[in-house]
Order: sequence, then structure tokens, then C-alpha cells
Amino acid sequence: MFTGIITDIGRIAALDRRGDLRARIATGYDTDSIDIGASIACDGVCLTVVTLGRDWFEVDISAETLARTNLGGWEDGRLVNLERALKVGDELGGHIVSGHVDGLAEVIGSVDEGDSTRLTFRAPVELAGFIAPKGSVALNGTSLTVNEVSGVEFGVNLIPHTKGVTTWGAVQVGDRINLEIDTLARYVARLREWGDTPG
Repeated sequence: MFTGIITDIGRIAALDRRGDLRARIATGYDTDSIDIGASIACDGVCLTVVTLGRDWFEVDISAETLARTNLGGWEDGRLVNLERALKVGDELGGHIVSGHVDGLAEVIGSVDEGDSTRLTFRAPVELAGFIAPKGSVALNGTSLTVNEVSGVEFGVNLIPHTKGVTTWGAVQVGDRINLEIDTLARYVARLREWGDTPG
């Protein structure tokens, strides 16, 4: 589990396309404190560490993950939001994030408001109903609060701190973003669906 609070910006150092895609990610994390098999959220996708170096780790990315996320567009040098798995006793500063991406949202608008930036996204139709004003979403692994919702479109506001400690400072209209809906919204919808079932 994760919190959506980004703790490092990694850089894609190498990509090896074989049966799966293996990515080497340069990091500022102390890799001596990372175990083989550890989970690290990379742009919001929970990936397993398979190899470690002094200032990098490697992960394998399956064809299924490439098909459902924006990781298929990774290139050498790309910057990536990173978060290590939550430990018991850690501060929960964002919201509960699983690292299992539900779909891709598209950035369709970007407007600077003072030092902040207001972004508008288009969500997949099947996920739009899970997104609520003042609710939470994870976008490329970052826990963000939804400002407004209109049909399949929703908006968030990025403060300067968020833009400075994540990859969001470089976002552009047209970018496809990993979207994970709030786990609570998913269960509320499931309970409502179950309650509507006869029998």
C-alpha cells in the first residue's frame, strides 16, 4: 500500500525489451535499505524490485501493465514519480493508494492561477462515476484532491510544492496519466450495487 505522497523523482536509465519490459530507474533512495522483492510505486504503478545497484533499481513490467498504463511510453531519461511502500507507523499524508491503475486519464486543460496550476482531465467513462468533488484520486501516483466534476471531466489544483517535488511541473495538455480511483469510492459503489441486487 502507498499514500500518494511522492518521495523521490526517479529517472529511466535503461530499458530492455524482452518478454517483459525491464526498466532500470536511477533514484536518490538509499538502495541499501531496499530489499529484492520490495514494492515501489513508479508513476503510480506498483512494481517489484528485481535487481539493485548503488543508485538504481530494476523492475520488470508485464505486457498487461504496459497495456493498461502509460508505462509503454517510457523512454530513456524520462522522469518518474516514486514512492516506497507504506510501513506500519508511517504518516498517512495522502490517501490509501494500492498502486493498481484503473485506467488512463487525459490532460485536456491547463491554466495557471497565481503560482498554482489548475488541470482538467478527461476520465474513461467507466471510471467517471467514481470521481467526486473534494474526493481523492491518484494521478501518476500522486494523491490529489478533486476540485470539480462535470460528466467525464474533472479538475485538480497543483500548488507550487507539488509541482516542485513531482513530475507535475512538466505536464502538458494531451498527456495520458495513470488514474487510480479512491478505494473507498470503489467499495461504496460496490455496496450500493449489492444493495440493489434482488434476493
